[in-house]
Amino acid sequence: MKRKEMYKFYIRRLYHNIKLFLRWSIFSSVVGLVVGGFSTLFAYCLKEVTDFRTERPELILFLPLAGVFIVFLYHVFRYKNDRGTNMVLSTIHAETELPFKMAPLIFISTIVTHLFGGSAGREGAALQLGGSIGNQLGRWFHFDEKDRRIVVMCGMSAAFSAIFGTPIAASIFAMEVVSVGVMYYAALVPCVFASLIASKFATNMGIAPSVFQILHMPEFHFVPSVKIILLALCCAGLSVLFCVVLHSLGDIYYAKFKNPYVRIVFSSVIIVLLTAILHTTDYMGAGVPVIAEAIKGNVRPEAFLLKIVFTALTLEAGFKGGEIVPSFFVGATFGCLFGQIMGISPSLCAAVGMVAVFCGVTNCPITSMLIAFELFGYEGVPYFLIAISVSYLMSGYYGLYHDQTIVYSKYKTEYINRKAQE
Repeated sequence: MKRKEMYKFYIRRLYHNIKLFLRWSIFSSVVGLVVGGFSTLFAYCLKEVTDFRTERPELILFLPLAGVFIVFLYHVFRYKNDRGTNMVLSTIHAETELPFKMAPLIFISTIVTHLFGGSAGREGAALQLGGSIGNQLGRWFHFDEKDRRIVVMCGMSAAFSAIFGTPIAASIFAMEVVSVGVMYYAALVPCVFASLIASKFATNMGIAPSVFQILHMPEFHFVPSVKIILLALCCAGLSVLFCVVLHSLGDIYYAKFKNPYVRIVFSSVIIVLLTAILHTTDYMGAGVPVIAEAIKGNVRPEAFLLKIVFTALTLEAGFKGGEIVPSFFVGATFGCLFGQIMGISPSLCAAVGMVAVFCGVTNCPITSMLIAFELFGYEGVPYFLIAISVSYLMSGYYGLYHDQTIVYSKYKTEYINRKAQE
């Protein structure tokens, strides 16, 4: 009798698991297609407006008007509590509710920001777009609150994968970025399925994934390893600087300029003047061409600092976009410069700096490693692992997202449950 009951228990458990798998595989496929479709359109629009602006650099003169339009747009939609990617993380923590109107707002405002030369990325906007759409799909399918958190992560993975073309890293990033030290493995199947489907959809629609070639790879020996450790230490400090500058400028802006129109026009004018003084368009948009040049070994010495300044002026004033590609820009340009000074492959150092700064600002070492593998291949694995681990340890509890929770200490096997520092 006991054995019969045990068999029944195992059958019920198997039935439950199969039912759960079918449910999530079907739904995550839907999310992958829907979010992948919107994200592909988003990536296509970004490419078109970037190409258009590149041929007409004088469009940056209209950046103040673009800023006024964005503030007006958010006012019309009565969306005052705009906290960007923080809102997505907060929704997963069940602290706030992610509104669906965030999707069209972030879509339009990010396109406008890039069209007129704002210095912003795209992945941060994609995370908000994917999270918002995923959350709405969860409502329509009548998912409960806990399952909707998984759906939000599922949407984030799909959007990140479609935009950047790194489906493996995208699958993990949504689970890792929410709570440092703890991963929501319940979201693993939905995130993997949605990410892979969205990536395939984007690729079939002509959105090519980003892949870079490291020009020279030194043998893994003691001296190059020491230099990479030094680079990682510098990148950890640079990631802290990046976070502090962004958040500090935001605090100053909100304290000094209560009116959002005044704030965004003031910052726009500074961006236009700096661009005119520097006689370069390198800091407009995400800056992917500059990243590509850095990996080839070409860089302006001041590029990494200026990108921090331009990105802070853009995002903290009220323009929309993301901080992730700017962090890539900062890490790649600094790494290339470091390699030139220290006599080690500037191309390798640019790649290492790129993922090390990303790790420092997001506190996501596993995602950083996967991004390195997908973007640069596996030849430099030892150097990437060293740099990412050192940057993760030495960057402390700073982060781009204040609503990111540091569950376990970076330094001890200790539960701390605190928010990331700004």
